[in-house]
Amino acid sequence: MTASDISPWWHPERHADRQPALRARARIDAAVRMWLAERDFLVVDPPGLQRSPGNETHLHAFGTTMTGNDGLGQAMYLHTSPEFTMKKLLAAGETRIASLQHVWRNRERSALHHPEFTMLEWYRANAPYEAIIADTLAIIRLAAEVTGIDQFTFRGRRCDPHAEAERISVAEAFQRFAGIDLLATMDADGVPDSAALAAQMVRTGMALPDDQSWSYLFTQVLVEKVEPQLGNGRVTVLDRYPACEAALARRVPGDARVSERFEVYASGVELANGFGELTDAAEQRLRFEAEMAEKHRLYGERYPIDEDFLAALDFMPAASGVALGFDRLVMLATGAQRIEVVLWAPVAE
Repeated sequence: MTASDISPWWHPERHADRQPALRARARIDAAVRMWLAERDFLVVDPPGLQRSPGNETHLHAFGTTMTGNDGLGQAMYLHTSPEFTMKKLLAAGETRIASLQHVWRNRERSALHHPEFTMLEWYRANAPYEAIIADTLAIIRLAAEVTGIDQFTFRGRRCDPHAEAERISVAEAFQRFAGIDLLATMDADGVPDSAALAAQMVRTGMALPDDQSWSYLFTQVLVEKVEPQLGNGRVTVLDRYPACEAALARRVPGDARVSERFEVYASGVELANGFGELTDAAEQRLRFEAEMAEKHRLYGERYPIDEDFLAALDFMPAASGVALGFDRLVMLATGAQRIEVVLWAPVAE
């Protein structure tokens, strides 16, 4: 460990070590904005302060109080994604929008996580989610081209960002890497059976956790058996997630068990999470309520549902969208091994 490693981020010696990656970050930022402009995307600026930070079970928000002129306080949150506001803009009539801004997620700090980070999120109205997948792969290649890097490397795992991407469904990945028939653990309507998944895990030699809810078991298999196999050698698109693991995605036509949700991995790093967007307000409400009930069971808390967002879904066109971790992409494009290296000013610990 050098002196610059233990100095504050603003120390000249440490900043000099980080400066090449930060300069590369600026170039990637400029290239992405040009790429979006050339494809007629409008870069919008959603407010970070929201009534609801999002309604996913395992996302934790920063709460605050907004005090009015009358001195009365109202509970507010820093958003975990600009998604709700951007979908309201789609409902308002915008058709191709993007955002490159800070978001906040509590309980997250590691080599790949930071409580405040930059998210690149964009939407196409009246476009299939295959179009958004193609966008995502193009932006990953663009970042590599800007820095001239031929291989992404993270913790010894390599990935060629210029090679044709691998595409595999979640069910195929579970069968190939874990020996588990995932679709057999759900009924025809997509209702999961935790006992059926637990039985398959035992059969394949996996240890069962104390929490044996289907979602927890699914995540354990995904993290232990599947994710380590993704993004090795080339970028992987993992798609068709179980519908119960995709609260904001529409179901795949003809198979209610799975949804139009995908994630993109490179060198074992999850870079992006995208959807064919759900626009059925009644179904969205049911999913949010289920997510918040599970959040309360696990963490003893729940976030309010944004009624304004649900009302906007009645006006929103069919659309596809994706959120990409911009800092993580810069890490891979510069060879950085910790997210703080590519942040201009990390949050104080």
